Amino acid sequence: MPSDKANKSAIRIVNRDETSDADSSKNELNIATDPAVCQYCFGTGTEVVSGKGARPCRCRAQDSRQRFLEAARIPRRYANCTLDNFKSDPNSSPNIAFRYACRLVLDYPDVDRGLLFMGPVGVGKTHLAVAILQGLIQKGVPCLFYEFGSLLKEIQDSYNPISKNSELRVLAPVYQAEVLVLDELGATIPTDWVRDTMHQIINKRYNDKKLTIFTTNFLDDPRTEQDEAAARQDEAIDDQDEAAPRRRTRGKLTVDRRARQSDTQTLEDRIGTRLRSRLYEMCNKVLIDGEDYRKRLDKRRFDSTRI
Repeated sequence: MPSDKANKSAIRIVNRDETSDADSSKNELNIATDPAVCQYCFGTGTEVVSGKGARPCRCRAQDSRQRFLEAARIPRRYANCTLDNFKSDPNSSPNIAFRYACRLVLDYPDVDRGLLFMGPVGVGKTHLAVAILQGLIQKGVPCLFYEFGSLLKEIQDSYNPISKNSELRVLAPVYQAEVLVLDELGATIPTDWVRDTMHQIINKRYNDKKLTIFTTNFLDDPRTEQDEAAARQDEAIDDQDEAAPRRRTRGKLTVDRRARQSDTQTLEDRIGTRLRSRLYEMCNKVLIDGEDYRKRLDKRRFDSTRI
């Protein structure tokens, strides 16, 4: 008959230090094999700096910048626009605008006025506006980009009874953004509703002293006759390859191409005297002139196909 001792399971007494060492080795193995764990804080969110003590880990700042970049709504076409890759000739108006942009990013948050980039198409206004947002996001500043016509369309769509959105939900981030870019100011036909909505948005940020950057193709002074003749010639060439101009349809927002061709309208004509007055206080005006870079790019492509 087997003894009772033979049937009993063997029991091993393990020292506490032994289990601690095993757990520690297991944790170290997990940390070493898990690529998602930060090498500075090991997932705690706090890193210890020699001689300085504990501080929030740098990985948290990287995560914040990535979230800010995703929330900024920068269009894909401009996603790579930075101050580093903006090209301009020394002492040209684009170069002066570039220096304004660099100074704003460098001085922020000690900045009390935004920028109003004014000039014809294709001179880099949107590039610089987006580049400012990119630079501020790297400093941990939440920013937002909106093309003005698209913003107005979203507001208009929120009036649809089947829409799950509301005007307040659309406008809340626009009101609250620490730094906002409003691109193509004045490009939409200035109906009473458009002007009222523009006033509501800009006046809110004006009263709250929120930093805002604008771009527009409209100037404060009408162009000279020579400028108008050159513009009409350029438009005539472009229209040879375009379909007939779109006309305004009831209840829809469209770009007013007639205003582009005229060049006799000023920014004040497009947005009204009250808003233009506020922009004088909100922003430094930066005039940019030059050749449309898209035409230069197209010419280079054409020339390359002939070789």
